[in-house]
Amino acid sequence: MTIDDIISDESLRTSEFPVARDTIFMAHGGVCILPQRSVKAMQDYLEVCAVRGQENLDIWRHLNETRVVAAKLIGAQASEIALLGPTSLGLSLVANGLPWEAGDEIVCYHDDYPANVYPWMDLQRRGVVLKFIEPEVPGHITPEVVERALTPKTKMVALASCHFFTGYRIDVDAIGKMVRSRGIYFCLDAIQTVGAFPTSVEHVDFLSADAHKWMLGPMAAGIFYVRESLHDVLRPSLIGAWNVKSPNFITQDQVEFEKGGRRYEPGVPNAIGIYGMRGALDLLVELGIENVAARLLKLKAHLVSKLKALGFQVLPPTGGEHASSITTATRDGGASLEQVFDHLAKHHVTISLRHNRACRAHLRFSPHFYNTEAEVDRVCALIAEVK
Repeated sequence: MTIDDIISDESLRTSEFPVARDTIFMAHGGVCILPQRSVKAMQDYLEVCAVRGQENLDIWRHLNETRVVAAKLIGAQASEIALLGPTSLGLSLVANGLPWEAGDEIVCYHDDYPANVYPWMDLQRRGVVLKFIEPEVPGHITPEVVERALTPKTKMVALASCHFFTGYRIDVDAIGKMVRSRGIYFCLDAIQTVGAFPTSVEHVDFLSADAHKWMLGPMAAGIFYVRESLHDVLRPSLIGAWNVKSPNFITQDQVEFEKGGRRYEPGVPNAIGIYGMRGALDLLVELGIENVAARLLKLKAHLVSKLKALGFQVLPPTGGEHASSITTATRDGGASLEQVFDHLAKHHVTISLRHNRACRAHLRFSPHFYNTEAEVDRVCALIAEVK
């Protein structure tokens, strides 16, 4: 099956994505809807639990296979993947698990999504210093902007692979190469690209991404990547019987962590969520992430042209190598964007209403590959009705 198969056959599209039967859903940058494959995977798991219990060999085998699929998605090894969500959990494990010293510096972006700022801010109580990046355009974080913030005391750079508000995708490889050449850790909040655009960890040390956006999975299921060479550096800050060796469930005299990504999973996994995530990942892998990315940029181009025709100012990037499926727009005059948002909701259109630091309202559109140009046209026609 291909993306063209899905968008050209409405019966197939609505069977894979039941939401499309009566709703135009373009809020995947927030909390996504679930495709039928994800739902079925969780239903099948629950049916097994009802007759065989929640703990059986099939389930453990399935979890290990999911590590393999997730690893392939980001170019990692299965042994480097912990099945953990939400994104903030993985980022907090990095913040709390590295051996910080007073005076160490972290480079990050103050106007990033709060989950990728607060864990680093909290380290200030331990004497860690935050150096905030100051791009000329909000969210547009280039290698040059990052380099200007580095000092001999920089221990880590913590960024998002894509800015949640502007939709700007950073050059992960270029930034990663630069900071690694200086012996600096690179931590990536990748929730806004994994599942939508190719996202490689070749030059990344830590990555966290929940499934509930572009991976089309349920909330609180996700992937947490730690470069294998850093497993003994990043100490697990959550400890339980699952990630500490406990033969025959007997407490040992010393804490010895399990090998691989499991060392960061303290207790029983969110199995039902992982099943749902796996169902969605299988679909994305079948379609090909490169094909998904190309489709998203094509939809964006169509949406941007329609919004500009309606008098909206669309935040850059509106195209090119740094663009994503997140398209954020505002306008001067006319009805408030809150009214536009409400009008769309009444007509079964789901988008996001967001505000910048100056409290100015913006409409944020984040369609996925199964959305169609016809849906974009319908959304813009509804917007035009609100004067």
